[in-house]
Amino acid sequence: VGVIQLRHSVIVQVDGSAVVIFNLAGDNSALEDVCTHVGAEIASGCLVGDAIECPRHGARFDIRTGAVEAPPAYEPLQTFPIRINNGVIQVCDDRWD
Repeated sequence: VGVIQLRHSVIVQVDGSAVVIFNLAGDNSALEDVCTHVGAEIASGCLVGDAIECPRHGARFDIRTGAVEAPPAYEPLQTFPIRINNGVIQVCDDRWD
């Protein structure tokens, strides 16, 4: 699997948190835009298969589940429920519900 530059993403603010929304092969995912290793933003990283690679230290996370695929991170990224309603992408930060 080759490394590609991330092209299909957007960063939004949801309840005060930066969230990156990915579209990979028509599937939408939403993750907090903060690497769990050192707090760096992750959205500018490269896609490696279905994972996003942190641009600072190379930790990799599954963009659908937030699971760690490669260290130095050991904690998963926070994921958020996402849906498309009448062409509008809706993301909810359900951590505080």
